[in-house]
Amino acid sequence: MNEKNELLKKSYVKEFLPYFIIILVVVFVKMFVVSPIRVNGASMNPTLNDKDIMILNEISYGFSDIVRFDIVVVKEENEYLIKRIIGLPGEKIEYKDNKLYIDGKYVKEDFKHMETMDFSTTLGEDEYFIMGDNRTNSTDSRIFGPISRDEIIGKTSLTILPISRFGNKR
Repeated sequence: MNEKNELLKKSYVKEFLPYFIIILVVVFVKMFVVSPIRVNGASMNPTLNDKDIMILNEISYGFSDIVRFDIVVVKEENEYLIKRIIGLPGEKIEYKDNKLYIDGKYVKEDFKHMETMDFSTTLGEDEYFIMGDNRTNSTDSRIFGPISRDEIIGKTSLTILPISRFGNKR
């Protein structure tokens, strides 16, 4: 009888061990690699809508550089903001007549955004300039100034909900 109980226990362990491993992997991935994040507000319209659910990739910048126009998640005070990278460290950022100039050269923005009022700023060595696509209704680097690399939590581009908006956003 004792031997039968041992065999039964081993069979349960064999049967449920793969499920346990899958659960551990999912928990690990959710905690350290990707997690859902919700768009809060209209500052990224027309690219993103209020209440869109996206996937935040928290390790992407461990393997690649931050690139202009990436959509990133930034921790600003007690809030997570979703914005677009406009300026990279050491650059002079300038908007004239709704056009972006980096270090004096025109840079085409390949995404839709609202009108941008004229301004100019120069970034330090560890500073990034972020803006929402809804330029007339966005709290961003024009208000709170440039951000540092360690304020960037990760990159996001995949909208998963609502299903009607599923897909990669740029």
